[in-house]
Formats: sequence, C-alpha cells, structure tokens
Amino acid sequence: MTTRPEDPAKAIADPADLRAHMGAVNPLAERKVLDRLDGFCRDFIALSPFLVLATSDGEGRADASPRGDAPGFVTVLDERTLFIPDRRGNNRVDSFANVLAAPGVGLIFMVPGIAETLRVNGQARLTRDAALLEPATVQERTPTLGLLVDVEEAFFHCGKALIRSKLWDPSAQVERSRFPTLGRIMSEQTKAVGVAEAEANLEEAYRTRLY
Repeated sequence: MTTRPEDPAKAIADPADLRAHMGAVNPLAERKVLDRLDGFCRDFIALSPFLVLATSDGEGRADASPRGDAPGFVTVLDERTLFIPDRRGNNRVDSFANVLAAPGVGLIFMVPGIAETLRVNGQARLTRDAALLEPATVQERTPTLGLLVDVEEAFFHCGKALIRSKLWDPSAQVERSRFPTLGRIMSEQTKAVGVAEAEANLEEAYRTRLY
C-alpha cells in the first residue's frame, strides 16, 4: 500500500497553530482537572478492573501497556498516591525500564459498562516494599514489584470514544474465529515455534500463570 506524502503547508507545527485550528478550550474542560484524587476518582478506581499505562523512554519513544485484575486491584494510598501491583508477564519490563529513564506516566482507568473513563497523570517510581506488595497477594502469589504513582492531574474523560466504538455493547463483539489465535501469530511472526506448541504454551500460561 502506498501513501501520499503530506503537504508541508498543511502540517500543524506548533502549539499556536494547533490552538488556532481547534479553537478555544471549553471552560468546563479546563476546570475539571484536579491535582488529587477526590471521592469520585477513588470510587471509580475501586470499580475498575482495567487500565492502560502510558510511559516513554529517555529519548521520548512512547509505550502503552494494559494492566488488569479484579476491580480495586489498584490501591489509592492517599489522595495523591496510587499503588499498582505487578503481575506475572513475559519479563520484557518495558514500562518499568521507561519509568527509570523518564518517570512521567499517564493512566486511563476503564469500568465495564460505563462509557466515561478516568485519566490520571503523574510521576512514577518502582517499589519492592513488602508492606505494599504483600496485601496484593492473589492465589498465594505475592508480586515482587509495584508501581507508585504520585498524582499530578486527575480528570474524567467523556464517553464519546467508547460510545462510538460500542466497546461495551455485546452485539459489537467480534467472533473469535474471525482473527487468528495469538499462538498462530507468534509462530508465524517469530518462526521459532510451531503453531500447536505455541497455542499449547499460551493456553497453559493463561490457565496456570496469571499470578
């Protein structure tokens, strides 16, 4: 597939160009940003089983990573501090390596059935504090690492994106057969393992290595 080069004259090059193009900020959108987690934010986080964690490395290369567990898996330690326990994964630790290089993070919390989301921005750091990690034990497995986020901004985001996408609408769910399994994808992309073995490994990981 070919793409047509962008006309340089139509590019937006600086913040002033962007603001002129988009128009003034809605005053309510400006005022809704908090510097802490109020009761509404706390209640939403307690209901949330899923978030997206955005980080970047020291050179500005961005990454977004999903985090999920039972509702309330993220702990609100106080109105300006969150604790996110780490769960078993593939040990790439992209997000954690990024935090060491550039601690600024962005979080988007989602709650199934609610169109609105909660955005939290702040500064993150890694912790091995047992007093934080041990209460996050699930199925007799205690996380070995966690992320502390010092909240700088918190605000609710309107539901237009989730409404347009019909994300929570059961009728919009895609039949699983319409897309290849991750085992097949990994087999064909890496050429390092057969499809049957890759799918068996993935099934076993989902069954026994969630925590």
